[in-house]
Amino acid sequence: MTLILGIETSCDETAAAIVRDGETILSNVVASQIALHAPYGGVFPEVASRAHIEAISPVVSEALSEAGVQLGDVDAIAVTRGPGLAGSLLVGMNFAKGLALGADKPLVGVNHLEGHIYSLWLTERETPIQFPVVCLIVSGGHSEIVAIHAHGEYEMLGGTIDDAAGEAFDKVARLLGLSYPGGPAIQRAAEGGDPHAYDFPRAMLDEGYDFSFSGLKTAVLRAVQPPHAGRREPKGEGMTPDQLAPGINVADVAASFQAAVVDVLVQKTIRAATEHGATEIWMAGGVSANLALRQEMTARSPVPVRYPPLRLCMDNAAMIASAGHFRFVHGYRDELDLDIRPMWPLLSIKDAMQRAES
Repeated sequence: MTLILGIETSCDETAAAIVRDGETILSNVVASQIALHAPYGGVFPEVASRAHIEAISPVVSEALSEAGVQLGDVDAIAVTRGPGLAGSLLVGMNFAKGLALGADKPLVGVNHLEGHIYSLWLTERETPIQFPVVCLIVSGGHSEIVAIHAHGEYEMLGGTIDDAAGEAFDKVARLLGLSYPGGPAIQRAAEGGDPHAYDFPRAMLDEGYDFSFSGLKTAVLRAVQPPHAGRREPKGEGMTPDQLAPGINVADVAASFQAAVVDVLVQKTIRAATEHGATEIWMAGGVSANLALRQEMTARSPVPVRYPPLRLCMDNAAMIASAGHFRFVHGYRDELDLDIRPMWPLLSIKDAMQRAES
């Protein structure tokens, strides 16, 4: 039996978890900062790092207590090294290194994207996983398609060249005067709307596996703002209904925008899965909680589709502990001089170990 303490502070959730053998969650504690960032319409980095400093110690203590273990019982400490906000990453990294030094435990740095992938190992499944699979990682900061050939063996197929899908949801929600975070707000508004009311662009739909959502966001801006308003995005709480162009139906705009994003994500992911012989399609990250995305991917995919339960779609430490477990059992260890990597690319375990040794 292997027990891993996972710590996650890459953005705006302070999280800690205990996971057994990479698959069984014994505790998964998350301190959310949504209320702190809502007035800004997005994550404010300095506010996030200060909140992490206040929350990290009690969150880790609660995770250990809820799991019924002591720090001395864990086999290793896994912590998010990157990618993410530098100030946020530093809080989790320094706390994890302090624990590892004090308790004489191995330290394992985990890529945040790899953590999202391993959220799929924390879910019940009727059939065993057979590689290769193709995973769509889609969140506020990331939109990537990854081929997974074995544990820790990744091939990056495509990613966003500008805005991530979740970032586009947040920005469009702000344009429409909807609440933060934008993903759930857009989904709620879209329930009463017509997804065909606006013919929003599907950028690069037939061009490889990369994404581009900045043009879609601009198209929404042009559709909803009065002609005299210019082309600047609203800040903070965004626009109010009386600031929108006459006749704008927010539900129709939300539904049409959501349909455009979903169409691009689904079509590119299915094409990647087909062309790479994937046995399954996986979805992970905050945007994978979107109901329309789940329904469309499942309906159109020629292979089975897996996605985590809602509680594991958002940033959490159980996924970091799970990814850390599989790195740990493959012999991966980090030294206590490990530093954060805010722009860290997703590397296969062998590649990461070779770079660490060079």
